[in-house]
Amino acid sequence: MSAPPLTLALLNSMNQTGFVTALGFAFELSPWVVERAWSARPFDSIEAMHGAMMQVLNAAPLDDRLALIRAHPELAGKAAIARQLTAESTAEQAGAGLDRLTPEEFARFHDLNAAYGKRFGFPFIIAVRLNDKASILRAMQARLANDREAEVAEAIAQIGLISKLRIQDAVTQ
Repeated sequence: MSAPPLTLALLNSMNQTGFVTALGFAFELSPWVVERAWSARPFDSIEAMHGAMMQVLNAAPLDDRLALIRAHPELAGKAAIARQLTAESTAEQAGAGLDRLTPEEFARFHDLNAAYGKRFGFPFIIAVRLNDKASILRAMQARLANDREAEVAEAIAQIGLISKLRIQDAVTQ
């Protein structure tokens, strides 16, 4: 027997533990975002619910935002090779073809991941479901020119896109 579909009405009726259990996956290994947004219920729409979560994230101390960014895996990195990604990240990276890289593409991702990590101290974040291998590589190269503050903001914006897509997949109006 499968679990009932997640509806907005069901989520609005849940206690905090149930709400976090149901949606904690949306922000990579960081259910605190969902937990802190629970008190903003009831939500009129999926967009309003996600908006409340993004308000929590944007108001969080820098250390919390950086911890969320660092919870994300490198694209086509060691965790992916070792099959240690969350189910969501595995599916997202596979959807962008990152599980089928040529040796040259893999080397390029590895080099850019290393340069990006050295420059910013956290992994490159992009909504891979909205991109392909080529656009991801172009973005990695281009974003290396950003300053750290701009890149933290861009990583949070990308996490917003990722989490919104995950929630839209899981919840019906």
